[in-house]
Amino acid sequence: MLDVPITNATETTFDLRKEAESAGIVATLQQLDQELIGLRPVKDRVRQIASLLLIERIRQRAGLATAPPTLHMSFTGNPGTGKTTVAMRMAKILHGLGFVRRGQVISVTRDDLVGQYIGHTAPKTKEILKKAMGGVLFIDEAYYLHRPDNERDYGQEAIEILLQVMENQREDLVVIMAGYGERMTSFFASNPGFRSRIAHHIDFPDYSEDELLVISELMLRERGYRFSAAAREAFEKYIALRRTQPFFSNARSIRNAVDRIRLRQADRLVSDLDRMLDVADLETIDPADVLASRVFSGGADARSAKP
Repeated sequence: MLDVPITNATETTFDLRKEAESAGIVATLQQLDQELIGLRPVKDRVRQIASLLLIERIRQRAGLATAPPTLHMSFTGNPGTGKTTVAMRMAKILHGLGFVRRGQVISVTRDDLVGQYIGHTAPKTKEILKKAMGGVLFIDEAYYLHRPDNERDYGQEAIEILLQVMENQREDLVVIMAGYGERMTSFFASNPGFRSRIAHHIDFPDYSEDELLVISELMLRERGYRFSAAAREAFEKYIALRRTQPFFSNARSIRNAVDRIRLRQADRLVSDLDRMLDVADLETIDPADVLASRVFSGGADARSAKP
């Protein structure tokens, strides 16, 4: 897995900054900081893993004893906490350091791996593994592979194939499993082979209300919008209410809310076709664009999955 040129003489000194920059670690970690608000424990763990792999590569070039690190990972946390984004950045780090041949991430769910009839699962699973080989395979909601209450379920066949590949071809494939923390714990308890093959377990915390507000403002800024002072205050109240309702998905729900706000702003502007618009009108989100959300109504719609 580790692609380091073979030389007759070992190196004795190393410029750490140059090594980290040439492998793309510095730029990738900076990109991760820019892409994701908060998540300090996650970013610290990613940095630690990157440091371990960098030192492992340097040790090999120095002629010191090395052992191929186990790179399979588990990401646990609620939806919308950045697990997929971190998986993509981790793939860049692994590729930059030579621990995978390609910096690609193949993202799949149970439906991509498990068939609906006898003889269908093995070809599906092997095809996905072939596609992901040399890079990272990201399995979202991995616990759905295991359905012990269904005797006719074929998930166990996919699990057995995955376990075999994770062990025998771990130098050419990194598997990252993701999902809710409690469900992943139960999944690993039912399938101890997975836990024994996974070295890095990273928990993704929920965003705080302040972090969600910053995320919303960044999303708006990227799209050429901004809150008025009163609209910002209204959205703070929106976040506090929305977090208490079912199906809240952290940054994902905030993104949906921002899209709905843009929709309401456009509808408000176009409602008066005789009005002259200026740039401030086009870019400013008013309180009405936020407060029209059903989240504030307290009715049945506000309790649904819709923002």
